[in-house]
Amino acid sequence: MLKINNLRVSLAENKKEIIHGLSLEINPGEIHLLNGNNGSGKSTLVNTLMGNPMFKIDGGSIDLVDESYPLFIQSTIDAEFVLGNKIVLSELEPNERSLLGLFLANQYPIEIPGVALSNYLRLIYNSRLAKDEQMSVFKFKRFLEEKAEIINYPKHLLSRNLNEGFSGGEKKKTEILQMLVLNPRYVMLDEIDSGLDKTSVKEVFEGLTEYKSANPLTALVIITHYDKVHQYLKPDFIHEMSSGNLIGSNT
Repeated sequence: MLKINNLRVSLAENKKEIIHGLSLEINPGEIHLLNGNNGSGKSTLVNTLMGNPMFKIDGGSIDLVDESYPLFIQSTIDAEFVLGNKIVLSELEPNERSLLGLFLANQYPIEIPGVALSNYLRLIYNSRLAKDEQMSVFKFKRFLEEKAEIINYPKHLLSRNLNEGFSGGEKKKTEILQMLVLNPRYVMLDEIDSGLDKTSVKEVFEGLTEYKSANPLTALVIITHYDKVHQYLKPDFIHEMSSGNLIGSNT
């Protein structure tokens, strides 16, 4: 379970508080839709969960509860932040949160010149495996192409640098491709549909549906203005957010 308790968050730069005492529990397998006007705190919440240093936690906690991990992953986490059946997620670095199964598809993915996309994806994939289990270049190439087919990802982009010269839609699809490769436990999608044409939106949500069907214990937190999302994914909870607070939740 991903447990958020009385969370207060401010901008690190000017200390302006954005989230004011928010509490939410996200259980394995659940789908949560997060609605609200621009500026309501939706993106701040998911970025804070992922450990974005632009945001500072002023109070409350973010914990992983009753989760089990391979010994290799457990060894990467400072024992100081493992308290019985609870991992104090808010004390960990973003890369550690990622190793524990959190994933954020960014609203505005950045370009990283000089970093080959396929090499980057292989590196972060293998970082989750013990050395004797890591995938070779040739085997990973086939694996990556299989994942790309799920969302009709343009294969010629696989030989390019990470997001360099990509269109907005191609960058969003690259985020979903990364999700398919990493197979995370808690997936947060921050307006993954914005900037995509109708065909690409359909391909992305069909890919998400296929992914969720194959991974029923993966939890999704979706921020979207796509009104047809219910045709692809059935949310367990729909939350309304306003001025940094959850003002209503429906099942």
